[in-house]
Amino acid sequence: MQLTSNSFIDGGAIPSDFAFCSPDPAHHVCLGRNLNPHLAWQDAPAGTKSFVLICHDPDVPSQGDDVNQEGRTIPASLPRIDFFHWVLVDLPGSQKEINAGVFSKAVTPRGKPGPQALHGTRQGINNYTDWFAGDNDMRGDYYGYDGPCPPWNDTIVHRYVFTLYALDIESLPLSGRFGGQEVRMAISDHILAQASLTGIYTLNPALHA
Repeated sequence: MQLTSNSFIDGGAIPSDFAFCSPDPAHHVCLGRNLNPHLAWQDAPAGTKSFVLICHDPDVPSQGDDVNQEGRTIPASLPRIDFFHWVLVDLPGSQKEINAGVFSKAVTPRGKPGPQALHGTRQGINNYTDWFAGDNDMRGDYYGYDGPCPPWNDTIVHRYVFTLYALDIESLPLSGRFGGQEVRMAISDHILAQASLTGIYTLNPALHA
């Protein structure tokens, strides 16, 4: 199975149109267009009944003390953890493509609605739900796709891994509100094949993605 995109190449930079935040010389960052990228796949195995798509950033700082703080940087040596940006389940087994911007067209304060979405799919919550939990203006359940917004003072370029899983079941046995870890556990015994595509992104002007 192969996963490709017209929005970026594997290992290449993700354009800012697909990011939650874009660089801003005056304020470090500003809100981006937050479009979901185009994705297409082929050569799914026989017997595929549905697909699951997960996008995660494995390079998120495990401690937030220095995140976006003036006069500080986040060292490359700091342990990193996963941050889920998109959790999409129950994609029909006949589907072969997701067009850019169909699941996300802008930043939505307090999060996009869910879990029900296009094509009979369901969307999980992403980790902006946790990130904005203490922000009175932004807190809420962030369903669906919300793109890159790595710390502008991080010393490493972040990776965004889009992974498509072909499953032997039509619908994932999860209900209500769920996130990336719950989906990873639920699909573990149902994966027929998987394929990944990685893009990179940074908001640190000293780095070049």
